[in-house]
Amino acid sequence: MSTKTDELTAMLAPVVEGLGLGLELQGIEFAPSRSRGLLRLYIDVPSGERPISVEDCEAVSREVSALLDVNDPIAGAYTLEVSSPGLDRLIFNAAQANRFAGEPVKVTLALPQDGRRRLQGRIVRSEGDALLLALDGGGEFAVPFDNIEKARLVPDYAALGLAPNEPKAPRPRSKRATGAAEPGNH
Repeated sequence: MSTKTDELTAMLAPVVEGLGLGLELQGIEFAPSRSRGLLRLYIDVPSGERPISVEDCEAVSREVSALLDVNDPIAGAYTLEVSSPGLDRLIFNAAQANRFAGEPVKVTLALPQDGRRRLQGRIVRSEGDALLLALDGGGEFAVPFDNIEKARLVPDYAALGLAPNEPKAPRPRSKRATGAAEPGNH
């Protein structure tokens, strides 16, 4: 995580939790830009007792926007987005990694490690300042959290009943050209 992301997380987490809605700030993505940056907050109900609603996102957006307007920690224009983590949620820290131990994950590294920048496997656990993965190719792999650019769960859409249907076979094309007159049909 960048220093700016850490600063924003420290500033905004108490606001999200203080709303009294049972919400928690799961993590932040911050992408500065010369023209218009993006600040995306992921919120969740840690107990899992209910899904995130549009009203939750709106409430967080209002409060966070007001705080950001007063403190002005981001130079330049930016867009604020508030979102639920989704099925393919990002893993931001050790506690989240432990919560989703056993789940499949794709990890992109900031710097190559053992000649690799992309890893896919299952989360074993966090250990100290590292994420321990069981790789699809076999073996365990420890990745320092500060070298993780992005870690995202890989949901089993088929098991969730959300897999797309089998693609349909293409329909045979008509031999008749559209808009062209056929012989004998004048």
